[in-house]
Amino acid sequence: MTAPLLVGVYKNSILTKQYATDERTSEILPKIFKEIDEKYAIKSLFFAKGPGSFMSIKISYIFLKSYSIVKNIPLKAVDGFYFNNNSPIKSIGKMFFIKDGDNIILDTIKESKLTMFKLPEVLKKDDFSLNSTPLYILPAV
Repeated sequence: MTAPLLVGVYKNSILTKQYATDERTSEILPKIFKEIDEKYAIKSLFFAKGPGSFMSIKISYIFLKSYSIVKNIPLKAVDGFYFNNNSPIKSIGKMFFIKDGDNIILDTIKESKLTMFKLPEVLKKDDFSLNSTPLYILPAV
């Protein structure tokens, strides 16, 4: 339920273009941003900082943080529950990330009430924070 990778372009907080792909984040993210950079003047970046796939979060963060530094634009983040109506997020095996108030826990659930990730039609910038440090919530080994 974590695929596809979603990238949106917002103008005046309204979603104007969406990219959705099942390709590897490491391979497709630079291509998507090359296309976006050729068509739009990017003024800020917003992303889901986790929880989710450890590798995808790491790749996304490093790419977006580097991009924000090079372009001198802010990088803002929010947890991934923002994009799936606070539904559990698949982890490993039968484990799921669950948002409980301000806490994110890792637990098993019997009935899956997963909701696909979706970009909001209207981006509420105040819901995002300049604290873009990824949420690396890993299960005990």
